[in-house]
Amino acid sequence: MSGLDLPSGFDLLIRGGLLVDGTGRPGRPADVGVAAGRLTVLPPGEAPRTGAAEVIEARGRVVAPGFVDVHTHSDGVTLLGASGGGSTLVRASVLQGVTTEICGNCGSSLFPALPERLPAMRAETRITFGGDVGAYADFAGFAAAHAGVPRANHLASLVGHGTLRAGVLGPVDRPARPDELRTMCALLDASLAQGAAGLSTGLIYTPGSYAGTDEVVALAAVAARHGKPYVTHLRDEMSRVEEALEEAIEISRRSGAALHVSHHKTAGRYAWGRTERTLPRIAALRAEGMDVTCDVYPYTAGSTVLAAMLPPWANDGGLAALTARLGDPAQRDRMRRSIAEGVPGWENTVGNGGWDRISVACAPRHPQTEGRTIAELAASAGADPLDVAADLLVAEAGEVTIISHSMVEEDVRRVLAAPYAMIGSDGVPKPGGRPHPRWAGTFPRVLGRYVRELGLLRLEEAVHKMTGMAAARFGLTGRGVIRDGAHADLVVFDPATVADRATFTEPLLPPAGIGAVVAGGVVVVRDGEETGARPGKVLAL
Repeated sequence: MSGLDLPSGFDLLIRGGLLVDGTGRPGRPADVGVAAGRLTVLPPGEAPRTGAAEVIEARGRVVAPGFVDVHTHSDGVTLLGASGGGSTLVRASVLQGVTTEICGNCGSSLFPALPERLPAMRAETRITFGGDVGAYADFAGFAAAHAGVPRANHLASLVGHGTLRAGVLGPVDRPARPDELRTMCALLDASLAQGAAGLSTGLIYTPGSYAGTDEVVALAAVAARHGKPYVTHLRDEMSRVEEALEEAIEISRRSGAALHVSHHKTAGRYAWGRTERTLPRIAALRAEGMDVTCDVYPYTAGSTVLAAMLPPWANDGGLAALTARLGDPAQRDRMRRSIAEGVPGWENTVGNGGWDRISVACAPRHPQTEGRTIAELAASAGADPLDVAADLLVAEAGEVTIISHSMVEEDVRRVLAAPYAMIGSDGVPKPGGRPHPRWAGTFPRVLGRYVRELGLLRLEEAVHKMTGMAAARFGLTGRGVIRDGAHADLVVFDPATVADRATFTEPLLPPAGIGAVVAGGVVVVRDGEETGARPGKVLAL
């Protein structure tokens, strides 16, 4: 846009910065104007200071598109409200520069379900979100609930396969009947038509793990008809990771859906180093023309629920059935044997690593356990680790999240460096406890540690992974890039100081070096502090 075409005045002008536009191209000096929620890129100094209601001086800083967190579990955090801890948790994402979160990952979303299944599902959501966030018949209901709760950044959601299964069959270990599969496909079709971003699976988690490949193919074909991706937490990320990747490839090929592998890793001592095989496999498929990508978080530890450390049969029937089994000494012994010997088709995190690598992140009624490993708690009590885990799950009604220290740095770096890998926090914002620091630190950690300190990525390459690449994968039209007419989602950061400060001890510490964040044309972070503005919305894609 030439000087003659400039708007008569800007709501916001960001002057003097290095523009890294999200495409991967080299940064260049430029000013950026915002008017009515849209962007105008200006040659340096072309717009006078008086031509804007607000000016941010960005000399020595980078001006980039707002970061897109492609993998979160933030579906219900704003619905918790301030009294439920939601405000503090949402703040952590915004302060690290995230202007759009994509939730509904790993097969778990807050929709859709048959009406008669909604009450039971509403009760189950407490385990994941630590509060009553509801369950909804479709994407439209989910979006309407969020519309009534102001938020600082934007939210998009995938449709969770596990939720579909629970919403039609319930939490049971059996194949879906043909009529049930048709109902699941219809619910998925409706939510995708309303604007959900794609289909996700979490094939290590019940009830999604109870499904065979054919069921997932049928559902992924629905996503393909909408031109939306199949996003998967593989059935195994440990000793059988290559086999699990091949299943995902088969699902993509048979269904016609683009494939996106969530938080790609090779975890557990039997899988360390296997990124040397999985990444060339993905690269070869891309060279053949297959549309396949992945995301990654820059940590060697993951986080999930403690119940996922138990064999799938233990969770058959849902929380009530699990609780009953945990109260039965014979069933506990059976769980112990399953962990020691393995179960066909089960990832078996503890068997691949050990209870000494599993620490408690959040146990609301037993905060003294938080930050300690199950092995440490067992040694202190003179008890068996499985019994300690079982007692904690029963006492907390299933509401226990954990951190699993299961990866090695070399594998993390390989995935980060892959040209088709984008960045996702896999953040699980839940009130209380010691959540994984990735929810507050992922994006600054990439920029500080892996760009500035280690030189693993070029600055422009890293920003592309966080913005333009992510927006393209999930259909975020007009986002993820800085160009004339694009949505005004921006972040201004200091490349010399940007860094994560969140730790496993203090997991919500805000980062250094993030100066300003703009969402929907409104400044939501200024000088590293929230402004209180709430322009965010649920995006229908």
